[in-house]
Amino acid sequence: MENKARVPLAEKMRPKSFNDFVGQGHIVGKNSLLYRAITYGTLGSCIFYGPPGTGKTTLANIIASSLKANYVKLNAVTSGVGDAKAIIERAKADKAMLGTDTFLILDECHRWNKAQSDCVLEAIEDGSIFFIGTTTENPYTSMTRAIVSRCRIFEFKPLTSADIKSALIRAINDKERGLGNLPIEYDDEALDYIAYASGGDLRNSLNALELAVMTSPVEKDKKIHLNLQTAQESTDKKSLSLDENMFYDFLSAFCKSLRGSDVEAALYYSQRLINAGCDAMVIARRLVAHASEDVGMADSNALLLATSAMYAVEKMGVPEGLIPLTHAIIYVCEAEKSNSVVKAMHMAQDDALNHTDNKVPNHLKNHPSTNADGHGKYKYPHEYGGYVKQQYMPDSLKDRVYYQPSQNGREKNIIRKKFKGDK
Repeated sequence: MENKARVPLAEKMRPKSFNDFVGQGHIVGKNSLLYRAITYGTLGSCIFYGPPGTGKTTLANIIASSLKANYVKLNAVTSGVGDAKAIIERAKADKAMLGTDTFLILDECHRWNKAQSDCVLEAIEDGSIFFIGTTTENPYTSMTRAIVSRCRIFEFKPLTSADIKSALIRAINDKERGLGNLPIEYDDEALDYIAYASGGDLRNSLNALELAVMTSPVEKDKKIHLNLQTAQESTDKKSLSLDENMFYDFLSAFCKSLRGSDVEAALYYSQRLINAGCDAMVIARRLVAHASEDVGMADSNALLLATSAMYAVEKMGVPEGLIPLTHAIIYVCEAEKSNSVVKAMHMAQDDALNHTDNKVPNHLKNHPSTNADGHGKYKYPHEYGGYVKQQYMPDSLKDRVYYQPSQNGREKNIIRKKFKGDK
């Protein structure tokens, strides 16, 4: 009984069914691919990726339970090839004798190396096991392609403050698994703050709630009062002396001051935010984004300086890291401005979404077919002095222009090779 009491609230409140699951409507909604696949028994191997505390492992457990299958959990950090092979052998035996499927749920699946991943490929392909990997990293860049190509990929989003607040209220009222047997009275602003400060991580918010409740005395009215101050003291974040609206207003003013080349305003708003409790990394990340969005090709050194400042803040912390951060803010403000990079990105994104049936020109393919498409053979640019004019875009987009250099800063010296004549 004592051991049960020591189980963290976040673990005790872990949802057991789809009805209890919080957020991720795009994944578990009744019209979603995952919901339909489970309903019709066609769910194959999957990878769930997204930020911590968004329900990846929880949903994997719910799926395995709902399908009345065996499931085995491993952590990629502590498991090896031998563990996977033993699970596969047992899964094959259970399938042959009992007709029971087995789900292998692998937490931190991006940590498996190629040898570990390869040992489960055949079992995934022949249906001996169903694989559900969970990871905070993008699987397309962090995992072996062989595994990724055999799985459906589902991206989890940070939970909204409303989702988290409803989960906190449920935990407070739940007498079986939560805090419902305690005489808790809470202020709405206290739960709002915990939900906001958790950054979309339900686990963090439940941990903060538990800490706030367990460290608060029973008052004379025989109640545990959860107020804003207690909530602020129980979160990992330093308490902001700004409300949420003011925080985003100051952050917006900082960004617009960078774009408007006003050094004094950008420095003031950045220090105002930091002094109010904002993580300096928030400022640094926005600076990196604006170094490309608003300065871009007019002065590419701005991006180098901004990323260096972000690294310095991460490694040095505050206050030392504020010196290179200030250096970079001044540079970004004073640099010539061009938004050609972000304009080019948006145009390319639109075409990538709206022209999905285009074919790669034959001469650019990895293995060109014998059926020529009129473009001739691939010309190796280095045989022509480093550049040779040839068609790279699909036929329907061959005349599209995304990047148009501005006449600001160093960008005015750029001459697009796309518009040079043949050499």
